[in-house]
Amino acid sequence: MPVNLNLAPAAPVAGIELETVAAGLKADGAVDMLIARLAPSSVTAAVFTQSIFAAAPVSICKQQLADNNGAVRALLINSGNANAGTGQPGIDMAQGHCDALAEALSVPANSVLPFSTGVIGQLLPDSIMRAGISQGAGRMAAALTHAQASTTDANTTATSDPVLAWQEAARGIMTTDTQPKLTSQSIDIDGQSVTITGMAKGAGMIQPNMATMLSYIFTDAAIARDHREAALSQAVDVSFNAITVDSDTSTNDSCVLVASGVGAAIDSTGVEWSAFMEALTRVFSDLAQAIIRDAEGATKFITVNVIEGASNADCKQVAYAIANSPLVKTAMFASDANVGRLLMAIGKSGVEGLDASRITVMLGDVMAFENAGIAEGYTEERGSAVMARDEIDVTVSLGSGDASAAVYTSDLSHDYVSINADYRS
Repeated sequence: MPVNLNLAPAAPVAGIELETVAAGLKADGAVDMLIARLAPSSVTAAVFTQSIFAAAPVSICKQQLADNNGAVRALLINSGNANAGTGQPGIDMAQGHCDALAEALSVPANSVLPFSTGVIGQLLPDSIMRAGISQGAGRMAAALTHAQASTTDANTTATSDPVLAWQEAARGIMTTDTQPKLTSQSIDIDGQSVTITGMAKGAGMIQPNMATMLSYIFTDAAIARDHREAALSQAVDVSFNAITVDSDTSTNDSCVLVASGVGAAIDSTGVEWSAFMEALTRVFSDLAQAIIRDAEGATKFITVNVIEGASNADCKQVAYAIANSPLVKTAMFASDANVGRLLMAIGKSGVEGLDASRITVMLGDVMAFENAGIAEGYTEERGSAVMARDEIDVTVSLGSGDASAAVYTSDLSHDYVSINADYRS
């Protein structure tokens, strides 16, 4: 069960049309394909995995974005198969599927971005993908005809309830997730309501490097092309690039920001930019933390705060050393207040210039370590009481500066091992 997963309700975004299909990529017949058609005014930015084994869809996305300068008209997303480790045949297949969707939607061939998630090392079944594309695009065409006839808004899809369409979309990109991850924020800009809605998938193979799993954030705001990448980078840094389940970075990690441009115009030099970025970052952060709350086998949500560091990079390095330690994570699972495991992780972090005598460690509001030794008044009982909670804060002060960083992680349980041992069974 997810650890206190409670996201704000989602709202549709004007200028974005969604269609889901149970194409047959998943053996259980669940929804496994999502097609998103974007308004012509949309601008898109994205970041991707830095793995040297980046999946075929990632390669195609990068190429398409370079060609279209962010003028993306459609997203093609499938779960159940990652199309990674498939060489040139995989790249050719991903490009072919983009071309097929572009033709079906009558959009430029270079304006479609493909995304895949699932088992690595297997080619996508071409006939299943093409049939799913045809089915989904056909439904979109029928919905558009109906929308034009009834003069409804741009969110009309084959699903009568627009909110349900977004919920089904978030469900369609899941793999080992137990629940869909979908949330919204809204702000008022000069009397116009601006909506930001995001969805993400991911539960294991999680420590993003520039991006994360599959995550898509949409807004109806009009954002200049030269501002979109800065907004994405700023939001990703404190959200998806601040989480870890198991220290592993996927071959398919992708994070996409789409501004449909049909709503209020927002400029980074204007007073409204701060409010927009606050709401945008909230969506990013809520989704990133939702991934940790729904991590494979997780029973606890853990925040590692590292403060008073010489730099943000130093703080993150220490935080990840703690958050990725199997010994720390298993102690968390067992509610074992073993301060030594935290000290071990800090000590191996590799950050230069740390002075053990200036470092303090707190479990929740309990001081556990200071002055190079166990804190006066600390007891195992007090520490264990904190560790028994389903949400745990660990705060480490490095005593070497003013920088800080937070990393979010989960514990390491028996179920994590079972889920991953049985993943392909």
